[in-house]
Amino acid sequence: MKFDTTFLGSKVGRRILMLFVCCALLPIGALAILSFTHVTRQLNEQSQGRLQQAAKAVGMGIYERLIFLETEMSIVASNVDPGVEAALQTSVEPVDQPTEKRFKAIMLVTEQGPPMSLYGAIENPPLPTREELEQINAGKTVISIQKRSDLPSRIFMMRTLKPQDPKVGFFMGEIDTGYLFGLLSAGALPPMTELCVLDQSRNVLASSLPAHAPFAVAVGARIDGSASRRFEWEQDGRKYVASWWTIFLKSQFVAPNWTVVLSQSKAYVLAPMADFNKMFPLVVLMSLWVVLFLSVIQIRRNLVPLKKLKEGTLQIAKGDFDTRVAITSADEFEELAGSFNTMSRQLGRQFQALTTVAEIDRAILSALHTEKIVETVLTRMRDVFSCDGVSVTLIDSKETSMAHTYVEDDTESQKRGETVGPSPDEVQRLNDNREHLIIERDEHPPGYLEHLANNGMKSFLVLPIFLQERLSGIMTLGYTDSPPRSPDETMSFSSEVHEILAQARQLADQVAVALSNAHLIEELDQLNWGTLTALARAVDAKSPWTAGHSERVTDMTLEIGTAVGLTPKELDTLRRGALLHDVGKIGVSAAILDKPGKLTDEEYENVKRHPSTGARILEPISAYAEIIPIVLQHHEQFGGRGYPHGLAGETICLGARIVAVADVFDALVSDRPYRSGWEKKRAIEFIKEGAGSQFDPEIVKAFLEVMGKEEKTPEAQAMFVRPPDTPTMVEQHR
Repeated sequence: MKFDTTFLGSKVGRRILMLFVCCALLPIGALAILSFTHVTRQLNEQSQGRLQQAAKAVGMGIYERLIFLETEMSIVASNVDPGVEAALQTSVEPVDQPTEKRFKAIMLVTEQGPPMSLYGAIENPPLPTREELEQINAGKTVISIQKRSDLPSRIFMMRTLKPQDPKVGFFMGEIDTGYLFGLLSAGALPPMTELCVLDQSRNVLASSLPAHAPFAVAVGARIDGSASRRFEWEQDGRKYVASWWTIFLKSQFVAPNWTVVLSQSKAYVLAPMADFNKMFPLVVLMSLWVVLFLSVIQIRRNLVPLKKLKEGTLQIAKGDFDTRVAITSADEFEELAGSFNTMSRQLGRQFQALTTVAEIDRAILSALHTEKIVETVLTRMRDVFSCDGVSVTLIDSKETSMAHTYVEDDTESQKRGETVGPSPDEVQRLNDNREHLIIERDEHPPGYLEHLANNGMKSFLVLPIFLQERLSGIMTLGYTDSPPRSPDETMSFSSEVHEILAQARQLADQVAVALSNAHLIEELDQLNWGTLTALARAVDAKSPWTAGHSERVTDMTLEIGTAVGLTPKELDTLRRGALLHDVGKIGVSAAILDKPGKLTDEEYENVKRHPSTGARILEPISAYAEIIPIVLQHHEQFGGRGYPHGLAGETICLGARIVAVADVFDALVSDRPYRSGWEKKRAIEFIKEGAGSQFDPEIVKAFLEVMGKEEKTPEAQAMFVRPPDTPTMVEQHR
């Protein structure tokens, strides 16, 4: 059940809440906290005590096993009779089998000869220190530890063979650490317990954990700083509770003390609390629920209407104006709910209109083309004004007697048709009513309303659009009934029509701004293309033989580009590149271009420089960066024998490969000072034969489709390759 807070807005609700807190929540909560804390502490102390006792028991067990090992070594010593020196150099009898399970190896070390093994073999036995030898000769049993970096430490026990005669030698036995620390015995450690034995330097002697080095580093400091013999530690995301016990070895074995650390998972230690943790919260919650249930009954009986009104208000704040509140309390709350629903409906209508108008504003102001602006207005206007039809009439700027009308209604979608422009009287009427004009069908409708009137519209809200004080367009809202309707109820002009008129006028003004921007963009675009065309014509005008060459190549290039499936943006770039492909010929003298005979080598090199010259001319214009490769590479050949860089295959940009075909074709069919133009059929055959060597085969195929000359024979499909010795086309279309 969700805790309800709506009653906090009333005195009754706050009073009931305070009663609940004082009588139930505070006492039960305090009791629950104290009980839980006390039980947890007791269980934790008991678990720690058991763990500490277990650590002590394990430590005493290790000490007892050391005593037992010492006794076994004494028995081994008593069974060995050293005899004379010669007897010591002979073999000794092996020890009994049980001893072998507790010692890995035992050997006798004497001064007369090398060590003699009783059984097993001790690799790299440690040399006892001077102090340890003194203790051994004194009859003490000495325990020595040999540390290894990557392996567990080795533990040795040393005892004299004959205390009365130290020169006879001493026994050295390597203790099996698995036996000593009980790691090999199934019941040696308490269940769910991890063992770690540390020497006085906090080096790990034995551990049941696989990665004991981090444990030693983490736990060593805890042991040194803990006086209670208890601490907690964490490894690999698991928390442990640990207790330690010290084994004193100095007096018995002349060795530093060992520390036995016994750890248990904290989750296992706290396992006895599982039942308590399950039952205790249920008891507490049950008590709270009983009091809460009795309180909520009274709260809901009086304050449910207020809650519904608050939820409705929150939904309105989130923009959900379709929210309605249903209250049947037969009191003031029911009347308030009715007023709330009326307000919600009105706000929803107004907000929807404002939002849609804002969206239309953004759409039309971001559009750069007249068609897109008109499309946006037609598709969205009916969402705002709930009209039955919308039309936009654009008056021709050059011929004001002509106009184009776009219509959107239930029967037609963005239909465009030419209509007669408004008459001078109609223009004057619109000038006199710049804000809006309401026309009824009873009157003779103007030509720009013909489409809506033919579709059954009876009333029209006309919004004139002016650009630079000139009537440029008319936006019309058509209605089948009079007066117009609001989205969900009939609304009269006399009451709220001023809201529609204000919004419609605002939108019309935005359309005027957008159309002005679109006209400016279109004029700039026309100016740009006019400039490019003028530049291309200026280049072609250097020689009467090349007049119109760039424009003809451009037309052919666009047809080929369309055939190969270029996008409109790619075609736009291709058009610019084709127009300016020979701009570098500005640097070639007219004498060379008009020379009737064969060019000299120097003249030929001058002609070959015109692609590079054209690229340098266009380089400062960042907007033409995409067409520079077309200008630079349009004389490269697919087989790699072109100029200026000898590029081959698809390393030549696609636009240059297309222009190359159109350029050569136009040069071949055009008259030149040194030859007459070829017949179109001969030029097409030449292009076809150059596929694969001079021209891209795919571009040639598209060219043949454009020319309508592609043959369906295997020979034509094979695209014959021009022989390598065929001369280049420099002099044929320079």
